[in-house]
Amino acid sequence: MDLEIRALAPELAPDYFDFFENRAFTDGSPYRCYCQMFQASKAEAEAAYSGLAPEELGRAARREAERQIQEGRLRGYLAYAGGQAIGWCNACDRANLPEDPCVDPCRHAPAEARIKAVLCFEIAPEWRGRGVATALLARAIADAAAEGYAAVEAYPQMREARYEWDYAGPVRLYEKAGFQQIAQGPDGELVLRKAL
Repeated sequence: MDLEIRALAPELAPDYFDFFENRAFTDGSPYRCYCQMFQASKAEAEAAYSGLAPEELGRAARREAERQIQEGRLRGYLAYAGGQAIGWCNACDRANLPEDPCVDPCRHAPAEARIKAVLCFEIAPEWRGRGVATALLARAIADAAAEGYAAVEAYPQMREARYEWDYAGPVRLYEKAGFQQIAQGPDGELVLRKAL
């Protein structure tokens, strides 16, 4: 398989939206997102989504993702095959996450050390199980090391069976890459870390 991994930048926004609107979630997922919620505080989410009708939420989410990409807040990697984006990994500096997030337990970290946080994967259904998430994670780790991070963290849920909408990725993905559990979060998610 010939994959190319590219770091998200404003000039790749058209590829990002093409992926999320045409290949991500095409297997009937109940979710439609643009991976913008991790970077949003409660106040930002309230301002962006309060009072909207359900059919307006998708457009509002896209606007938020557009803004975050332009501001450099939404960070991560796109996987390409044949010139087309077929996968995504949200990976950013943990200290840049909001202290009062609108979703999930707080992953913000004061500057005890520079930590890159791997938050989410989305792989086009026909590309799952073919090493795309592994390649995305490997690139996030390599860039974190090159950029002087002390570690990379991830926050998957321990599950008894495969769960279709497991956006954080399976624990085994991280174990194969050398991550070790250092804690358990308030909602049962594991905190896995790979020291660099």
